[in-house]
Amino acid sequence: MIAFDTNLLIRVAVADDTEQVAVARRLIAQNTIFISRTVLLESEWVLRSVYKKTPTDIHRFFQALLGLDNTELENAEAISHALDWYAHGADFADALHLAVCGDATLHTFDKNFCKAACEAGIAPQVTILSIAARDD
Repeated sequence: MIAFDTNLLIRVAVADDTEQVAVARRLIAQNTIFISRTVLLESEWVLRSVYKKTPTDIHRFFQALLGLDNTELENAEAISHALDWYAHGADFADALHLAVCGDATLHTFDKNFCKAACEAGIAPQVTILSIAARDD
């Protein structure tokens, strides 16, 4: 098994450098590939921010990774949940943070944290904290 860094995963996703894409695809064909959740997190950011990929495109790419026989994703079950919430409009980073919490209830000040997924009843409990207005 070998592990992929973000730049290898991005080459596969966007196919923007013929030589590097060939190397990355050859590695996939010849090895079992481990992809950490931090690489997925960074890849989502790069695909969205640099390559202007839509959430639908990113979701489709990550789902394809989950379906590969020779690819192992760190905590694949949590990533699968995060992708479900991402498909409902959650920020991918927020969804991933929530997915790896296990039985712990995530607490946040972010009023929109995975809101659609929580309202749809498909995400675990999230506690949204609020602070009364302060006189500064």
